[in-house]
Amino acid sequence: MSQADHSTYPASCVSINGLAILISGESGIGKSELALALIDRGARLISDDHTALRPEGGRLIASPAQNIGGLLEVRNLGLLPIAPGPDCPVGLLIELNRAAPRWIERTQQRTIMGIGIPEILLAPDSHVLPIKAEMALQAYGMKG
Repeated sequence: MSQADHSTYPASCVSINGLAILISGESGIGKSELALALIDRGARLISDDHTALRPEGGRLIASPAQNIGGLLEVRNLGLLPIAPGPDCPVGLLIELNRAAPRWIERTQQRTIMGIGIPEILLAPDSHVLPIKAEMALQAYGMKG
């Protein structure tokens, strides 16, 4: 794949039921922590911190970023190996943001490489954040 065919996006990424969730937000807000919690609930790691994206058939396909595939930063423990799941289409972008609204009627839209992706903001300080992320994918994510 040539450099023109893909882009690296600053987000962690996991897959759930064949759809990828990109997890973005400022440094230290909990992207890797949410990825780890989702992995504990059955998600598969795609990439941590940065994710390789490529357009394919009108969808964005997520894959591990070069040099960090198969590694997850676990705060206080370091970089730990976790086998990455297969490449898969992006279904939702979650931005961890302390200013997330209390509720929404519809998603925002983020355009990446010319392709629109549903985006929601979630507050990072919730004890049920991984459950909210799964529900957001089901309710607002693109279908597989």
